[in-house]
Amino acid sequence: MRAIIVRHYKTVGNANNRIIGWSESPPVAGWQRDMKHVDKMLHAASIHFEAVYTSQLHRARTTGLFYAQSRGISKIRCSKALNEVNYGVLNTKSKKWVEKNIPGHKKDPDLVYPEGESFRQMQKRSVRFIKSIAEVNRDKTVLIVVHAGIIRGLICHFMGLDYESNLKRKITHRYIGDFTFEGPICIRYDELGTYSGFVKSKIIEIPFYRTELQSA
Repeated sequence: MRAIIVRHYKTVGNANNRIIGWSESPPVAGWQRDMKHVDKMLHAASIHFEAVYTSQLHRARTTGLFYAQSRGISKIRCSKALNEVNYGVLNTKSKKWVEKNIPGHKKDPDLVYPEGESFRQMQKRSVRFIKSIAEVNRDKTVLIVVHAGIIRGLICHFMGLDYESNLKRKITHRYIGDFTFEGPICIRYDELGTYSGFVKSKIIEIPFYRTELQSA
């Protein structure tokens, strides 16, 4: 399976530096610009996908529908397993407040947010889901629309990176991750859009190839 992974449109919450998580936030003015830019790059790279997967959150579903409809795909597939990390009672709080009052925020991947979950728990559920669809889409290309937290977790898992030290890597709304799977194992990774913090900080070099097909 080839999985093209992109981020949802930019929201007012993103622009105002607020925690969104499982809450919802309306799109910013001109919210389609990033999506049209990404769509143009996908067309330029001659990427044709046969299915669209998204999280259950409105911002991801709406973004997925945009790409699906531009290619004549009538149905998208949504899964809670692809939702952003659940911050629980911290959803909608300002990021500055959370950083000041929650010492382990984006420092400890095993920190369970009050009435929510940890980054590690989010990573496990999303990785499990990606592996499951890789098995049933072995010879297909799919588009997956998710969230910055999900993307960081997937990159760390499939590239074999330390999760704790990469919880804050930048993922823009023009990110395009290109993952190639052989069964449940990611054997190649590239970035086609605006580079992530992983590439800009030289944490990984692209294209990345897995040389040993061990369980990943």
